[in-house]
Amino acid sequence: MSSDQDAATFVLIHGGGGSSWDWHLVEPELRELGHRVIAVDLPIEDPDTGISEYADSVIADIGDARNIVVVGHSFGGITAPVVCSRIHTELLVLLNAMIPVPGQAPDKWWDGAEYGALGIKMETEEQINEVFMHDVPAELVAESQKHGRDQTDKDGDKPIPLESWPDVPTRFLLFRDDRFFPPEFMRPLVQKRLGITPDEIDGSHCMMLSRPKELAQRLDQYWSERKNV
Repeated sequence: MSSDQDAATFVLIHGGGGSSWDWHLVEPELRELGHRVIAVDLPIEDPDTGISEYADSVIADIGDARNIVVVGHSFGGITAPVVCSRIHTELLVLLNAMIPVPGQAPDKWWDGAEYGALGIKMETEEQINEVFMHDVPAELVAESQKHGRDQTDKDGDKPIPLESWPDVPTRFLLFRDDRFFPPEFMRPLVQKRLGITPDEIDGSHCMMLSRPKELAQRLDQYWSERKNV
């Protein structure tokens, strides 16, 4: 367990249509390991906000916290590096997340990454749940439906407010059982865009709900290893 002085402040950024609830099982695990946690709610339902405003809202939630580790999941990977480009952070962790190209519009990410070639079908609720949460307990899948939010797309066609990748150690954790961003798609993308080999862990796209303890332990490990990154 970390001492208060050595503890990290994990800033957890949810994916598209998500909320801070997505992390409700990971938060107590991280606190048990001695860390502080800030699980944010991006203002995704506000039609007047976009990536820049998302980053500003995260920074406002951080306040004067120290030892910041920014963690972005899925679409949260677009906002996370923007946050790191605006304030001092110790570490950036992407959890099977979208890796933005500086200056590229979010809407262009899918074509730029050639995602469409995967042919993933999500036409029914059953298909959506199978793609995103096939290893999540049924009661949590049902509960998650109560916490989903509509996401506006104000700046979808505007360049991401990021001129270059932030100068902060970066780790990428790939989810081996993810059917939305499958390993064979993500491995080469991580290498191409970040120039690193991703770490890997078992779990679906929503493994923070299916394997929260394992995820918290890996984040704690990253904090311990940060000086070697």
